[in-house]
Amino acid sequence: MLTIKVLGSGCENCKCLAWLAERTAQHLGIEAQIVKVTEYPDIMKYNVMSTPGLVINEKVVSAGRIPSEAEITIFLTSALETASS
Repeated sequence: MLTIKVLGSGCENCKCLAWLAERTAQHLGIEAQIVKVTEYPDIMKYNVMSTPGLVINEKVVSAGRIPSEAEITIFLTSALETASS
């Protein structure tokens, strides 16, 4: 199972990113837990200066923008390959 974290205050961009990440994981048939990290001190632990941020299995893969579904697909499949090796 992958852990996907969306870093941000809960704004519309953060909600959109969480929705896209969850939808992409479902389309790929990947079991994933979506966690919304909204507290500033917790976000700063990832050294993300602009939100929304996307973290997969504790690795920051995107910050300050909403990646496309194709990019999220690449992030998720790469995380799966790393987890299985």
